[in-house]
Amino acid sequence: MKKKLGKKQKKVILGSAITLLLLILLALGANPEVISSISQLTGYPISVNRTTEEPNGNKLSTGHLNDTIDLTQNLVIDYLDVGQADSILIRNQEQSMLIDAGKNEDGQKVVEFLQEKGIEQLTYVIGTHPHEDHIGGLDDVINQINVENVYMPKITTNTKTYEDVIEAIKNKQLTIKVPKKGDKVVLGDAQCEFMTEPIETKKNLNLSSLVTHITFGQTSFLMMGDAESENEKSRTWPKTDVLKVGHHGSTTSTSEAFLQQIQPELAIISVGKNNDYGHPKDAILKRLTKKGIETYRTDEKGTIELISDGEKISVSE
Repeated sequence: MKKKLGKKQKKVILGSAITLLLLILLALGANPEVISSISQLTGYPISVNRTTEEPNGNKLSTGHLNDTIDLTQNLVIDYLDVGQADSILIRNQEQSMLIDAGKNEDGQKVVEFLQEKGIEQLTYVIGTHPHEDHIGGLDDVINQINVENVYMPKITTNTKTYEDVIEAIKNKQLTIKVPKKGDKVVLGDAQCEFMTEPIETKKNLNLSSLVTHITFGQTSFLMMGDAESENEKSRTWPKTDVLKVGHHGSTTSTSEAFLQQIQPELAIISVGKNNDYGHPKDAILKRLTKKGIETYRTDEKGTIELISDGEKISVSE
């Protein structure tokens, strides 16, 4: 005599069957949004990660990130909201790199951000070029945080901002290192390469910008400083997952040919609200949109945090 199944048993079997069917549909390439809708209607939800496949096989995901980050497994990059200026913090393992530190009035804000992240020592500090909106806060950082290495271009200026940075470097008995194209440094498990020779002309300090390419596992990031089209034309560029857009989204940077080479999935623009320059320019935003590049702006999102596990990149929202 066959034993009849109870209501609970029937429900378990039905739920398992529906879940299995949904997983099979997902594996066959069904739209994840459709799967999620069906699962909710049936009452047997399954978890579907919202990710976008990148051309090179990596994945980009957006959403809320956990406050606790394992730096032994992940590379963490913070694009600080310092208004119409630049400052980027990169961390992995026990090492940290700071690229620029905003304007003069942003120095203490950057220092406090570093302290909140528990950073007592910076392995590398890079001042991309001598403009105040990039190196203005570096003297505060160098004076208050232990620094191992300082990288800056050879070109100098006689501004009070630049002199303050030089004085802070001397007071800490540090020596400025001037990198050449192809020079590399290691940040934890990340490889960092200086990509161009600075173009030294005091008529346009943007052209002296140090450009850094960071590779972590299968993911990559390009930090352009205020480099312009002339810098972009100076070499052949590797494909890159994330682009820190040059010169705050000005039309002097981010050329069509350059984007065609690097083919980024994501672009970050460091820019101030209602700035006097009209950055980012509509032409650049349209160019990024036309190429399907997802764009995040510090004037809209505030500080933007990316986390790479070496295979996929998560974007904080």
